[in-house]
Amino acid sequence: MSTYFSDIPAIAYEGPESTNPLSFKWYDKDRLVLGKRMEDHLRFAVCYWHSFCWNGFDPFGYDGTFERPWQRVADPMAAARMKADAAFDFFSRLGAPYYCFHDRDVAPEGSTPRESVNHLHEMVEVLQAKQAQTGMKLLWGTANLFSHRRFMSGASTNPDPEIFALAALQVKEAMDATLKLGGENYVLWGGREGYETLLNTRVGQELDQMGRFLNMVVDYKHKIGFKGTILIEPKPREPSKHQYDFDTATVYGFLQRHGLEKEIKVNIEANHATLSGHSFEHEIATAIDLGIFGSIDMNRGDMQCGWDTDQFPNNIPETALALYLILQGGGFTTGGLNFDAKVRRQSIDAEDMFHGHIGGMDVSARALLIAEQMITDGQLARHVEARYAGWNTPFGQDLMAGRLGLDQVAERALERNQDTRPVSGRQELLENLLNRYI
Repeated sequence: MSTYFSDIPAIAYEGPESTNPLSFKWYDKDRLVLGKRMEDHLRFAVCYWHSFCWNGFDPFGYDGTFERPWQRVADPMAAARMKADAAFDFFSRLGAPYYCFHDRDVAPEGSTPRESVNHLHEMVEVLQAKQAQTGMKLLWGTANLFSHRRFMSGASTNPDPEIFALAALQVKEAMDATLKLGGENYVLWGGREGYETLLNTRVGQELDQMGRFLNMVVDYKHKIGFKGTILIEPKPREPSKHQYDFDTATVYGFLQRHGLEKEIKVNIEANHATLSGHSFEHEIATAIDLGIFGSIDMNRGDMQCGWDTDQFPNNIPETALALYLILQGGGFTTGGLNFDAKVRRQSIDAEDMFHGHIGGMDVSARALLIAEQMITDGQLARHVEARYAGWNTPFGQDLMAGRLGLDQVAERALERNQDTRPVSGRQELLENLLNRYI
């Protein structure tokens, strides 16, 4: 199926003045940014599911609109191999260094659990060969524990322990596949790990089940010698009414309760962040400060819709602030920037898939250069440092070190016997400063 993209040339960097829509204007992978190649900073990944599995359907258009050739093949395994041909041809022409997949993206569900496992094993051999041929790497693998009807009441949180076991089988096999393919992370997305109504739900029991499941995952990671990072992807709702991994702070509290805060980090998606009532940068900053930042899914939502639209990013200021926070936090280690995004269902041509990814990569690259300016200039960081300077005084350090009790602090306030005037936060000045970089 490499012929599906045969009319598309390899995408090259041509610079901001280029009018060629099938070229990068800002993503120059070898350009040094803060002493590191742009490609190594951003670590772009293409998602298998939206790009090659989605057929353009929506709740009101069941038949889909895309009609990709591999989606019209009756034999599921033949279709999987053809889809892999197309996917790796796309990766190579685009020039992204990584890809990501769910187990059911690359290998079809069988009629029995054993047949499903056999399908995955066969396709892992195919993917391994294609990685060797193309130089593509796997940013992360995961298991689809939400599409099949057996998971309608959850996977690890299911009221039936036999379904819990089937979920465990899928995760075990997906982790084995990720290890064999040299994956740098493994993601857990609990799309059905939540509830629809409290009339039939034991929240405490389901949370305990989920905690037990995650401990089993971590134990298995160490058992097989997987050196990558285990990631949870927070999401507040949809498909479940309320999901237990609502946002980064909720995930951190859950990990602490189950002794996993040193073992598991988060994969933050922009669209999930906004659905939870936060901004993308809020979730990134929270994860970095809590020590659980791992990776990101770069997309955007439609603020006029109440669901996850998974659109390619196009907001440069917001992306620049997100990357500024990531760079300040030390940058990616095992994580990267995965486009959990899809072209719109009216964008039906092969070329449209390239336009979506080129745009997302250029927005991110331009935002990275802006973040570099922000860090090199240092004005924003100096404003923040000055705002909290009092905490670097002996009094501030004694407070945070626990050397003073409530009564001692209260006595100090009485001894000083004077009010302290607040200092301006200068929000408008800082917003203007951000816009000046852009």
